[in-house]
Amino acid sequence: MVRLLRHLLIPDWVARRAFPAAALEKIFQAISGSERLHRGEIAFAIEGGLPPRLASLPCRRRAEQLFGELGVWDTEENIGVLIYVQLVDRDIEIVADRGIARHVAQNDWEEICQAMEADFRKGEFVQGALHAIERVTMLLARHFPAEGANRNELPDRPRVM
Repeated sequence: MVRLLRHLLIPDWVARRAFPAAALEKIFQAISGSERLHRGEIAFAIEGGLPPRLASLPCRRRAEQLFGELGVWDTEENIGVLIYVQLVDRDIEIVADRGIARHVAQNDWEEICQAMEADFRKGEFVQGALHAIERVTMLLARHFPAEGANRNELPDRPRVM
């Protein structure tokens, strides 16, 4: 009930203040640079308040839903990663496609989320996002290094839902 009230009472624009246009541009640049180093695809989604019909969904479930809606699962090698930021809940989830899950433990993703949440608690939203992208990049480059023509299958711009 408290969660539903937060989503109803906190205006979306208030939640999104942490990611102004300049911050979104830095995230875009980081993702674009990252994807030159590996074959994976990184999607970054930021969501403020959820509509009442979605407010009861656990954050992980919402991230999995967006993973499908944004087509992150639909890369040629099944090596897409979604970094999902739920601003009202102050929660972060990383959902990795099945091709990555065979190589990277869930614990690695959780550590990245926890570090990002720690940066967010200090008000360092952009730095937290950039550090997370850097750590995801290292994992993807280790397991899926770039080879030949490395085509970009998903948009690199962060999506504000």
